[in-house]
Amino acid sequence: MRAYLKPLTTILLLAAAGTAFGAGSGSMPSMPRIESASPEDQARDAYNIGVRGVEKADGLIADAAQLTDTRKQQKALDKAHSGYANARKKFARATELNPRLPEAWNYLGYTNRQLGDYEASLAAYDHALALKPGFPEAIEYRGHAYLGLNRLNDAKQAYLALYSSNRKLAAQLLTGMQDWIGSHRGNPAGVDTASLEAFASWVSERSAIAAQTASLTREGASASW
Repeated sequence: MRAYLKPLTTILLLAAAGTAFGAGSGSMPSMPRIESASPEDQARDAYNIGVRGVEKADGLIADAAQLTDTRKQQKALDKAHSGYANARKKFARATELNPRLPEAWNYLGYTNRQLGDYEASLAAYDHALALKPGFPEAIEYRGHAYLGLNRLNDAKQAYLALYSSNRKLAAQLLTGMQDWIGSHRGNPAGVDTASLEAFASWVSERSAIAAQTASLTREGASASW
């Protein structure tokens, strides 16, 4: 999800200027008064700034993956880390100002996950889903967080929930699962071989099912013409 909330319209209320300088009056004109933005509007501002920060950080991660120079690659990754950290502050501020903003909770989870804080990430996704049940982006992101914690059964359930409601995001989570399998085969990192291979088999089966149903959908669409 890279959705912005509607931009704010700052309302300025200008008070009438005070009495102009008169001979010997020495009085200053009164300053215009500005109506302060509501907490909800401030939350939206913080959220939108955070989204822009995430987009830049995501771009740096993508760039780093294409670099062959180790030093340049690390520099891009460091900048991305800093970008996620700054964005996380914006989303945290947004949730403080408006705790009922599911999009901000979702991105708070995303930035926490990108920074390696999976437990805080899950807590934020849970907030988002409590406010907006069935929120597909939060379900997908939470699925990736489950993978980060090796909670494979929970990741499966996230995929199945998406498969019945949002095939595009389900496919993205499935790709994340395939990447996770590839990285853990070289470095199990707390996952036993049997569990790893059982999960790999499940992912392979789901990939085949997804490909088959996609093919059937295309054939059905073609036949309808």
